[in-house]
Amino acid sequence: MKQDLRKLGLEQLKDWLKEKGEPAFRAKQIMEWIWQKSVTEIQAMSNLSKTLREALSNEFEINPVTVYKSQYSDDGTIKSGFRLFDKHLVEGVLIPTDTRMTACISSQVGCSLTCKFCATGYMKRERNLDAAEIYDQVILIKNQAEERFNQPLTNIVYMGMGEPLLNYQAVLESVEKITSPEGLNWSPKRITVSTAGIAKMIKKLGDDGVKFNLALSLHAANDEKRNTIMPINESNSIKNLTEALTYFYKKTGNKITFEYIVFNGFNDTLDDAKDLLKFCKRVPSKVNIIEYNPINEADFRNAEADAIEKFAKYLENNGVTVNIRRSRGKDIDAACGQLAIKEN
Repeated sequence: MKQDLRKLGLEQLKDWLKEKGEPAFRAKQIMEWIWQKSVTEIQAMSNLSKTLREALSNEFEINPVTVYKSQYSDDGTIKSGFRLFDKHLVEGVLIPTDTRMTACISSQVGCSLTCKFCATGYMKRERNLDAAEIYDQVILIKNQAEERFNQPLTNIVYMGMGEPLLNYQAVLESVEKITSPEGLNWSPKRITVSTAGIAKMIKKLGDDGVKFNLALSLHAANDEKRNTIMPINESNSIKNLTEALTYFYKKTGNKITFEYIVFNGFNDTLDDAKDLLKFCKRVPSKVNIIEYNPINEADFRNAEADAIEKFAKYLENNGVTVNIRRSRGKDIDAACGQLAIKEN
């Protein structure tokens, strides 16, 4: 099997070109074709000689992600199954609103974390995606936004299948390809990476000085409740996460977003809101309250509207910035927590 051309770095490409007697500047041209112009065919690199294109084609290929199937919600949301070169599938979502076009993308095939309320958590983790496979999802969803809505993509959230911080290197590399002037030249402020909470990797994000936004899927601000729904909390306690997030903030100056699903009868009381407030006071942050989207594997239900309102109001009255996020794409299982591959 030929090597994927996109796995080569600039210096590796220069070395290969030197062996072939080609000038080093060709490496930059090839990289522009791949990461700026998003071509998936070597023969489409029209400013390269035919001889060079043939030499590249003899040794390399490009394995693009393709759209296997798309579903269209009544609210405009588009969920796509993306097929990878080895036939695995992941899901990504285009979420259109009046002010934004957001791509929700996946970082792993399946997930190794077993969060009890999330459909992906009931899948087996097959493998990590590489940077190019993450990048391709962005390009495919960007194309959908332009073709269906005549609007550019405005935001990217790493909130699809998988835990991004357990695929750390590829996720950071994909962000670099998306934000680099040699890539898509996006502002990192339009990108959010969401984690279930891997404390040591959150600290590493701080050490690496990342500029994108970080979101923590919290859903309970005390260990007893969070352990029940998110087993990852047993090794990444609220105390450990507080330390890691404080460290991240000191290193980057980036406020954290806490994502909080309010489950009926589980974490929707005033005491739960007080726990969350205490957590918010420790780290500069804001809270997104997310509507729960039921899945077949679990018995959780969304909290009552008045309970959510009281919960949010308590936080706001105590100085916390709160957004209540309404679900989109629920009718096609595209909403938060519903992504799962049901066929091959």
